[in-house]
Amino acid sequence: MPAERPSCFPGMWRVLLLWVCVCICLPAQAQAALVVSREDALTQTEEAAGTRSREKRSKNSANVEVNSVRVACTVATRFAHTVMTSRAQNKANSSQEVFFEVELPKTAFITNFSMEIDGKVYVGEVKEKEKAKKQYEKAVSSGQTAGLVKASGRKMEKFSVSVSIAASSNVTFILTYEELLQRKLGQYEILTRVNIEQPVQDFEILADIYELQGITFVEATATFLTNELLPLLKKTITETKAHISFSPTVEQQKCSGCDGTIIKGDFIVKYDVKREKSLGEVQVVNGYFVHFFSPPDLAKVPKNVVFVIDRSGSMQGKKIAQTREAMTAILKDLHKEDHFAIILFDDEIVSWKDFLTKATEENVSEAIRYVSRLTEEGSTDINAAVLRAVKMLKTERKNEKLPARSADMIILLTDGMPNHGVSNTKTIEENVETAIGGRMSLFCLGFGNDVAYSFLDVMSKQNKGVARRIFEGSDAVVQLKGFYEEVSSPLLLEVKLRYPDSKVDFLTKNNHSQLFDGSEIVVAGRLNDNDMNNFVVEVHAQGPEEDFQVQEKASVANWQTMYPDKEYIFGDFTERLWAYLTIQQLLETSDISTQQDKDNMTAKALDMSLRYNFVTPLTSMVVTKPETEDGADSSFVADKLTEEQRQAAERHGGFSASPAARSPASGSPSRMLQASLSRSHGGKSRGSSGYSDVDGDPHFMIQAGKISDKYNALCFDINDEPGTIFNLVKDTKSGFVVNGQLIAKKRFLLNGKSNTYFGRFGITHQKLDVRLDVSTQDISVFHNGKQVTLQWSDTASLKETDLDLRLTNNCNLTVTFRHSVKFMIIRHTKVWKRRHDQQDYLGFYTLDSHHLSASVHGLLGQFYHGVPFEMADFHQGELENLDAIMYVKGQTLNVTRHWQKDFSKDVQNGETIPCWFVGSDGTGLIDGTASDYIVSDLFQTV
Repeated sequence: MPAERPSCFPGMWRVLLLWVCVCICLPAQAQAALVVSREDALTQTEEAAGTRSREKRSKNSANVEVNSVRVACTVATRFAHTVMTSRAQNKANSSQEVFFEVELPKTAFITNFSMEIDGKVYVGEVKEKEKAKKQYEKAVSSGQTAGLVKASGRKMEKFSVSVSIAASSNVTFILTYEELLQRKLGQYEILTRVNIEQPVQDFEILADIYELQGITFVEATATFLTNELLPLLKKTITETKAHISFSPTVEQQKCSGCDGTIIKGDFIVKYDVKREKSLGEVQVVNGYFVHFFSPPDLAKVPKNVVFVIDRSGSMQGKKIAQTREAMTAILKDLHKEDHFAIILFDDEIVSWKDFLTKATEENVSEAIRYVSRLTEEGSTDINAAVLRAVKMLKTERKNEKLPARSADMIILLTDGMPNHGVSNTKTIEENVETAIGGRMSLFCLGFGNDVAYSFLDVMSKQNKGVARRIFEGSDAVVQLKGFYEEVSSPLLLEVKLRYPDSKVDFLTKNNHSQLFDGSEIVVAGRLNDNDMNNFVVEVHAQGPEEDFQVQEKASVANWQTMYPDKEYIFGDFTERLWAYLTIQQLLETSDISTQQDKDNMTAKALDMSLRYNFVTPLTSMVVTKPETEDGADSSFVADKLTEEQRQAAERHGGFSASPAARSPASGSPSRMLQASLSRSHGGKSRGSSGYSDVDGDPHFMIQAGKISDKYNALCFDINDEPGTIFNLVKDTKSGFVVNGQLIAKKRFLLNGKSNTYFGRFGITHQKLDVRLDVSTQDISVFHNGKQVTLQWSDTASLKETDLDLRLTNNCNLTVTFRHSVKFMIIRHTKVWKRRHDQQDYLGFYTLDSHHLSASVHGLLGQFYHGVPFEMADFHQGELENLDAIMYVKGQTLNVTRHWQKDFSKDVQNGETIPCWFVGSDGTGLIDGTASDYIVSDLFQTV
């Protein structure tokens, strides 16, 4: 279905961060809980189990004292090792539950978790995910909340665990994770987010940076720093080492004039290293080497970039406005040596020009004017749009219109699924990879949460690019510009790094398509021997004017000489860095490999994950807690979330990843989203009750009125031949009946797939002697023997004892039958501007139905009672949407997350509502079948 925005009248249009996050929550009313976490819009909607946990924390706040929180990050040549330690004491004379929560970057691997309780240590064990799954399912079956890791915001994961400790006992939590810092925009960044609700006796943040290459700068700051706290931020810097610390006392943590503390915000460390050698830096420790390559003073390679911009109907509103703003800024940043083109697409492909244009001031200004007029309409043809861009670049290359030494790239921005032309994602991937043939790079930006991100990710990896999610929010423009800045200045192309074959094996990726300004290439491997006398490194690449070639004997510094008495820090960091990088690259490459290669890569990544104790997407950390008073065993599982799971969690409102997340429960599901959509009980506003509506071509939507239930809406479509009349509402007790007649889209295909809409409603209220005939042309009101005809362009009001009718000139008719029902009918005019085509149709919205009897029925009316249902087995579907199992009315249905428009509050633009879509004309959700609701006359009441 085209996603153009409907209107009333035909003319109306419409840096990589090392994140460490700490929040010590000891609110005055809370049971003493150690919480290391961050409040985030994504995580504020929690499952019932989470609510119960918070309630449990809210008792006996003085009984448990958190007396120590310490975050220590050690960076050895970009490899960061972070340890978070917290201690708490139970001062009560009975056992108390203590909670530990910490956020870590989604790119980090957990390597260890332990709890020490009264001298006894409980250590987490990394296991293969399938084996850990058994312990997870055992814990779930006993009613425990067994998943330890949840998605939290854009870049973070929340690890949480609780343990019951005896009276007068102490507990120490220790979490360790590791990550290779990536250089972006010329710097590395370490961020510690703190939120201390109550002062802690021993609070400390430490960062130690060891860089043999030499440190050029170190910056340290915090968003919560005051003039009084500033002297506590201590920084010691030598040529190759930096030490940063922040340790306020209890008194210094206190907030003057308020409860709690002022230690709430971000603690940030930024730094970079010297880059004096063309070869880069090679480090060797204990039989493993790592090579960092980012030579200084390189000229930029001109780029030839085609911007492919989605302007389908789903981009309407803020997204299209932010795209216009971001594109304006990006066009201004083009270098004068660059060439560029702009392609807009929905179900049609439109080029600004049919060729690439040099980025002169005049051409850039013209392009900015062009994108400033960007509007949205139509569906989404990604395949044709990308292939048009590929063809344009290939044609310009063939005709020698582009510099010989320049980089060809396509930047695709889309917010949805391909639903026009070629819509099968695998076919599109094959088409694009074949067309590109390794001759250009494809970068994909997925805007919003309905985007098929895994499809974009695979397509980018296949074509020498990367994908990035752009999250909806006020900073979307900043996100778009930030990504462009990362890839806008290529320095070298086709970078090949070579090492002596006889001296190394098990290399990580050593061929890279580009080196961008402000970034860095990292290669690691295992040495066959420790003789570095003849260790020659070669680098070959394409530069802007000539080839870049360097061949040098590696110069390796002695760590023990540079950092005496620090051997315990650096013993195996190069080996762990190599393992981290190898696992990461194996998992990335397996996504675009044959099944046999994928199996081999997965097996190797699993073996290394277990050997090095990394929690990766293939492994889980099993944490066995002390036995409870009833002797029950408690096993918890920590996983590494995939981007697919993160996106699914965001769509659903936040749920934890677990080994059993894709397994439907048998019988009555024990861990499910449970919901009941109930009808109104006297509320005057639509937002306080359940209701059901029909709009579009035609979409039926059943919604719960509470905001917390916004993700629990249900929807289904019913299509039939034009002229068919369906009963929507029938209340025999009051005689209130609503029937709707389908009309066809102007180009209706007999026995073919074509959209139909409701074009006429017949509404009867026998007790009040009222009848309304509402069509797309006019409105006829029959009441007490009188007839009034209104035009949609009128502004009118009709008020009598039993009837209140209001018509506004934005095509909005609101009708209230006294002590009965209130509803709204909207006339839409959908416009296809370029096709000089339009379609008028009607939408019906129930605003208040609580006076109707318990026997009310019909396609809409049956849901006025409410419909209890349960959800389970949330997983990614074939078309990248979130799929699930629904248990409703004794049926088990496969449902898919869809997005529908609700115009009841915003008649012109509508509100996008997520809903669970039931296919096959609502079979299983509605009583009977759709044909049971067909009636012969628009005003049939029996």
